[in-house]
Amino acid sequence: MMLDLLITGGTVIPVDEEGSVYDPGLVAIKGQEILYVGPAGEGLPADWKARRVIKAENKLVLPGLVNGHTHAAMVLFRGYADDLVLQEWLENKIWPLESKLSAEAVYWGTLLAIGEMLLAGITAFADMYFFPDAIAQAVAEAGIRAAIAPGLIGVSPDAAVRLREAIGFCQEWNGAADGRITTMLGPHAPYTCSPEYLAQSLAAARDLEVGIHIHLAETETEIKQIKDQYGVSPIAYLCQQDLNNLHILAAHCVHLEEADIDLLAQNNIHVVHNPGSNLKLASGIAPLPQLLGAGVLVALGTDGAASNNNLDILEEARLAALIHKGYSGQPTVIPAAEALKMATANGAAALGLAETCGRLQAGMKADLIIVDREQPHLYPRFNPLSALIYSARSSDVDTVIVDGKIVVEGGELCTLDREKIMYMVESHAQKLLR
Repeated sequence: MMLDLLITGGTVIPVDEEGSVYDPGLVAIKGQEILYVGPAGEGLPADWKARRVIKAENKLVLPGLVNGHTHAAMVLFRGYADDLVLQEWLENKIWPLESKLSAEAVYWGTLLAIGEMLLAGITAFADMYFFPDAIAQAVAEAGIRAAIAPGLIGVSPDAAVRLREAIGFCQEWNGAADGRITTMLGPHAPYTCSPEYLAQSLAAARDLEVGIHIHLAETETEIKQIKDQYGVSPIAYLCQQDLNNLHILAAHCVHLEEADIDLLAQNNIHVVHNPGSNLKLASGIAPLPQLLGAGVLVALGTDGAASNNNLDILEEARLAALIHKGYSGQPTVIPAAEALKMATANGAAALGLAETCGRLQAGMKADLIIVDREQPHLYPRFNPLSALIYSARSSDVDTVIVDGKIVVEGGELCTLDREKIMYMVESHAQKLLR
């Protein structure tokens, strides 16, 4: 149930262009939208009264975090096949289990992933996977926001059928759950989608007015394969297509030449950096400072929990800030404010939701989190942004609000049965091994 809410007394970080911090600040929520964000004691309409006041003293109030790239139901494989080379991991471990998946297993796996993400302060995520109707059902029930892309493997025997089904999914679900569900098409990667199949997917997305979610330039093996086959890089391979009037979310973009970075910037392709997964699979380190320097919008993602092994965007933000300092030898690259922006406003933009969420601003959807500062690792209190990126833990998240509805309170899920979901996931995971 939605209530008109007033959040008072907290340190409010709206993630706006001015880098504002209101301490103390106010956030007023009317229905699904933010009514006011700013200093305490000013700005609220005189005739507006909150039905509930949330006292946020000793807490941080900020936009909900955004997971820009994941495969939520892959929580079913968490810890099953670790410490392997990517191709062995995929071909010998993950793909055989995925061939046994059912819609029911994906539904429960997605619910577990959503519960994990909500508890970690993630209010929106971009998902690419199979059985998209089951994913959408889980999203609708849980109260989170998601951009769902049916995964499309162009080299599979039923690729044409899957594309038709994906189009039907987009037509049915785009804008569902009071607008919390948006859709994309998910051609998996250049090495699994021929130019013809990729062109068909792009044309369908343009007709449907939805975005594209694709893996790009993740491994050196991919780079070599595409260059051997087509004579260009994976980025150039995509950009040879007609990208006019298309929103593109490109996951990974690890192995890039300078010309690739220029193409990403020129074509307004949104990149999702997945530092944890890329490190674990030894895929490499994406040239994040160079991407940002070229004006490419970069968000953060966890990838699936089978290759991470958690769904924690605060952890990804910290990794992004730390790795690139060490790798570049420049302690000033990816400062805390930039990392937080990638985890919030940039994430929303990558999902095609820049005008919906990712910032605390009047008129935007009320997607926000409250983080408890009464923790030993968050004292003393010098810089709240630094505290978030370098010190905070996802377990510090106290309250999560999506679309004006409280979905986590006091660190507990309000919309999901945690124990039942964990039981069902364990049951389905064991069935997959038989």
